[in-house]
Amino acid sequence: MLSPLVRRTFFLRGVTPQLPCSAKRDRISAISAVTLSPRRQLPGLYFELLPDNTNVTAAHIVAFLRQLKQSLPRFTVLWDQHSIHGKSKLVREYLAEHPEVVAEDFPSHAPELNPDEGVWGHTKYGRLANFAPSSTQELRSQVEAELRWLKEHSYFLYSFIDHTNLPLEL
Repeated sequence: MLSPLVRRTFFLRGVTPQLPCSAKRDRISAISAVTLSPRRQLPGLYFELLPDNTNVTAAHIVAFLRQLKQSLPRFTVLWDQHSIHGKSKLVREYLAEHPEVVAEDFPSHAPELNPDEGVWGHTKYGRLANFAPSSTQELRSQVEAELRWLKEHSYFLYSFIDHTNLPLEL
């Protein structure tokens, strides 16, 4: 969102830091996936930023799965039990047409098992904390830059996977 996520910061003692921000409630929604190559054990990050003020729909999920399938011929998707994922008719139809794409649900209310939550926690609460963009263009540019940086620095992706304590051999 355009309003900053305010976090504790270092500043002069006795002086309250001021974060100028827009009164607008504009936002950017995103879809992302952390991948792990089964043979080479290399992590990857795929993401898509949706148009401004757009909610994620089943059509967006299917388009993202299609895009992912272009890069990965076979894959298993692990996702939370949000209704937009496996319960959506459009997503179920796509998965039925593509048996090489397998979908599994994380246990309900277990975000600590999802490495993608690490990506967003690091990005939103770490790298973009106290960031007060003046427009969605500025926000989009910064979010995209941070996600591209994470994509290039795979040791962070390893740490997000490792933090889940999933029984994977890394």
